[in-house]
Amino acid sequence: MAKLTPRELIARNTADTAPRLVPEIKLRLAAEALPLYSAGEEELVALGIGAPYWAFAWSGGQALARYILDQPESVAGRRVLDFGAGSGLVAIAAVIAGAASVTAADIDPVAAEAMAQNQRINGVNFSIETRDFIGVQGDWDLLLVGDVCYDKEIAGRLLPWLRDEAKRGCDVLIGDPGRFILREVGLEAVASFHAETTGIMEDSDLRNARVWKFAD
Repeated sequence: MAKLTPRELIARNTADTAPRLVPEIKLRLAAEALPLYSAGEEELVALGIGAPYWAFAWSGGQALARYILDQPESVAGRRVLDFGAGSGLVAIAAVIAGAASVTAADIDPVAAEAMAQNQRINGVNFSIETRDFIGVQGDWDLLLVGDVCYDKEIAGRLLPWLRDEAKRGCDVLIGDPGRFILREVGLEAVASFHAETTGIMEDSDLRNARVWKFAD
């Protein structure tokens, strides 16, 4: 596969898809009939990209987006940061639910292009950032994190920052498909869903996903 611009890559390798748990939102997602869906590491390197997390509707993100849409009072009128936004699914849900402002952050520049396309598809608007926000104390009052704690390294950096933000009065909601890293870190569940995901990137096609907050 020849190297493509982010826009070309997304156009050739994704299709408009409504995640099963959040059918009111459409995203440019990897389709089984297209090469990116099952591309190996060497193929991704040839394309000049990392793992295409932005191309899948992860179950933790679906659960968090569903919770926001079902409980719009959780975001209405608030300044929101969607951290590790990927496709922008959670950011889109936050805009629909009435957030005062939404910033979607992902360090992958291809994810930034995917989010730009996805907000246009859904007729919403939010800010897109590609800098690493870990350790930053911003002006948001709600932090949304959809399934980012997938390994110990990222969790080791992320969780202390999220805890610090919670201590200063920022609400934190975490979408999680059952990562063992989050089992004993002082969280309490606010919702539980069955959320479909892909066996290409996960070990199961269906996850029992939860939304967590830090316990008081």
